[in-house]
Amino acid sequence: MEAIKTINVNTLRNWIEIGQPILILDIRPISERAEWHIPNSIHFNAYDKLKNNDFGAFSSLHLDKSVPVVTYCAGGKMSLVAAEMLKTQGYDTYSLEGGLKAWSLAWNTATINFPNFDVIQFRRTGKGCLSYMIIANNEAIVVDASLDINVYEQYLNANNAVLKCVIETHTHADHLSRSKELAEKNSAALFLPANNNLRFEYQPIENETVFNLGNITVSAISTAGHTLESMSFNIDNKVLLTGDTLFINGVGRPDLKADSEGMKVKAKLLYQSLQKLLSLDDEIIVLPAHTSQPIDFDNLLINSTLRKVKSIPLLQLNEIDFIETIISRIPATRANYLVIVEKNLQGDFSDINPIDLEAGANRCAIS
Repeated sequence: MEAIKTINVNTLRNWIEIGQPILILDIRPISERAEWHIPNSIHFNAYDKLKNNDFGAFSSLHLDKSVPVVTYCAGGKMSLVAAEMLKTQGYDTYSLEGGLKAWSLAWNTATINFPNFDVIQFRRTGKGCLSYMIIANNEAIVVDASLDINVYEQYLNANNAVLKCVIETHTHADHLSRSKELAEKNSAALFLPANNNLRFEYQPIENETVFNLGNITVSAISTAGHTLESMSFNIDNKVLLTGDTLFINGVGRPDLKADSEGMKVKAKLLYQSLQKLLSLDDEIIVLPAHTSQPIDFDNLLINSTLRKVKSIPLLQLNEIDFIETIISRIPATRANYLVIVEKNLQGDFSDINPIDLEAGANRCAIS
């Protein structure tokens, strides 16, 4: 019998990027799809029937047989069974290698242009992590690197830009930082928010640290709350990189690595930091470090103006109500976050499989 064809994440993301006709079929239970999925995929819950070897699992599914079908599940095993079953029904099928766990590394981009600089938004569509490259006069800064460093180097080369430095908004708990590796590979300076727990060399970012890039400035603003060392970055008074402090539809969670009293302290700090950001120009563009939804391959920037962000209901509350409300809405803590934080503090994850450690949706925002 002919072997079932498989497709890896890079090939699938390239097919989506170029608009190749393809149907992507999610066979997982609806509860898993609600957590995260591949953009524009079709959901058909066949998982339990496939587990029970029910050959009628897809009897009510009717798709265009002239278009290839890629099946996926959580880890890439049951999707092989699905692809084989659909093949017997006349479909041209592929199974996604590694499933949604491997898809967490898939990415796409969007760009915003200004007269003196450009900002490229790198989006891990499989996790919602957002990182950035700022380019001015052929100099570049990368912020919150979360992808394979080859991705950033590809864009540096395409823009004929030299990497001046790599910076971060905070110590991340949902993805492994690629900042240290990227800086070392490109002989660039590594700047991180000051943190006594970091166990490798870096240059500290303090409140009002200024980075000169081409003929623009990138200024650090201390925004403690989500983490004690959190920073936001004001790019030439046009763009505000808010890390996990402020999202376009919510705010950061203040509970990670904190007991109940520590959570209240961090929530109070978060409120004060948000007031600091909300005092900036209403028309400044807000670019956060995460989004809570899978990201389409649409080249549309995930952003908002500060004016629009101010309408978030949480931001209408006074300090006491804000603290009480945000603590009452703390979402479930994602798996492995303590291990990820520890690896990011060490600056070395050569002994682990990033796909296994990073798998799962981020849960950084509260709205």
